[in-house]
Amino acid sequence: MTGLETENFSLEQGEGGLQKNFDDDGRRRRTGTVVTAGAHIITAVIGSGVLSLAWAIAQLGWAAGPAVLVMFSFITYYTSTMLADCYRAPDPVSGKRNYTYMDVVRAYLGGRKVQLCGLAQYGNLIGVTIGYTITASISMVAVKRSNCFHKHGHGVGCHTSNNPFMIMFGCIQIILSQIPDFHELSWLSIVAAIMSFTYSIIGVGLSIAKVTGGARARTSITGVTIGVDVTSMEKIWRVFQSIGDIAFAYAYSTVLIEIQDTLKSSPPENKVMKKASLVGVSTTTLFYVLCGCIGYAAFGNDSPGNFLTGFGFYEPFWLIDFANICIVIHLIGAYQVFCQPIFAFVEGWCRKRWPENKFITGEHPVAIRLCGRTAHYNFNSFRLVWRTAYVVMTAVVAMIFPFFNDFLGLIGAASFWPLTVYFPIEMHIAQTKASKYSLRWTWLKTLSYACLLVSLIAAAGSIQGLAAALNSYRPFQSKS
Repeated sequence: MTGLETENFSLEQGEGGLQKNFDDDGRRRRTGTVVTAGAHIITAVIGSGVLSLAWAIAQLGWAAGPAVLVMFSFITYYTSTMLADCYRAPDPVSGKRNYTYMDVVRAYLGGRKVQLCGLAQYGNLIGVTIGYTITASISMVAVKRSNCFHKHGHGVGCHTSNNPFMIMFGCIQIILSQIPDFHELSWLSIVAAIMSFTYSIIGVGLSIAKVTGGARARTSITGVTIGVDVTSMEKIWRVFQSIGDIAFAYAYSTVLIEIQDTLKSSPPENKVMKKASLVGVSTTTLFYVLCGCIGYAAFGNDSPGNFLTGFGFYEPFWLIDFANICIVIHLIGAYQVFCQPIFAFVEGWCRKRWPENKFITGEHPVAIRLCGRTAHYNFNSFRLVWRTAYVVMTAVVAMIFPFFNDFLGLIGAASFWPLTVYFPIEMHIAQTKASKYSLRWTWLKTLSYACLLVSLIAAAGSIQGLAAALNSYRPFQSKS
């Protein structure tokens, strides 16, 4: 809590207005609802990767592909309900609030598991923000290439450097990163969620048009055919990668507690968060199945990695451009959803370490006039410098390592099991005091070990992809 907030807190308390303006922990009253929480979840979960699910289904086929999609949606929702019950401790309704994932693990498990949680969570968040910088630049370049193809024909390369667009994306994020905290992000997440629906619907619509237009794509129950499309080893690696891609596509546990901390306390946060998770995961699954299955029907075993940026479609070019612009806007919002917990962690640690340093703790009220209305913003010098430096770092790393999305798969493999499965299950067992070797305990442990196996399989596939990308590695030479 800043000095300005402390002063306001004392004033409100003295006037008997504490209950009106502050929650039970002394912080400003939270105003989040199931709608805003659902928007945060959808923004975090539905990335442009939804457009690559046709490729994943192509590797697995009609039998295993949709089954894996539905299975991981169930696992993600199931473990997210357990994590939602751990926001307060020891009681899920009246216990003490925990503001971050690390706080939750500290309250229920403690010990070295807290450090392991922090390493997995913040490593994943940093990786995602770098990956989003690369992905956004690819969509920006796709707009330029789409116009080039329309003007000069599909046979022209129209290759363009991604670096200027990474810099452009970074400049936008420097401005948006000055949003103080997660509580102020609701409007951006709602816009981003609308954008994700828009480009997903466009992708589905174009796929349906391709199928109904008479195009016959080669599909099968088991996916790509050994000896025709791929070798036996390629088939194995691709299956590993696609299972990992689908598993990670649902994961939002890295920001679940931070999202839940934005909810108002009545009705109980855990009940609202479970409803928001159901809305978010159900909506996501619907779009994943539509994009994955209809995309596979349209392109078959030759499905591109992304049928908007990979030019599975060329026309109508203006619609392709609009869809890619929607992807960029969505990623702008998603970047903020994933970087805000990092900002909060570093700034909170620095305030505790140097509480008397005015550069770090000083807040300067600034009145900003917009559209005839005056908005009040608390300017902080440290926030400006540190957050700008972070955004610059992510952009530079993205330009140095253009294959980072392959590395991101490895990060996802390393963080999926502990954050989405292991910690929620272990904390649920501790909270409910489930008896060892009981039916419930055995089921939860079996689920945990099965997901560990998925993470190991996906990690193996990611390492193989990373090794292949390193063979053609050229720093600062990323082109689409």
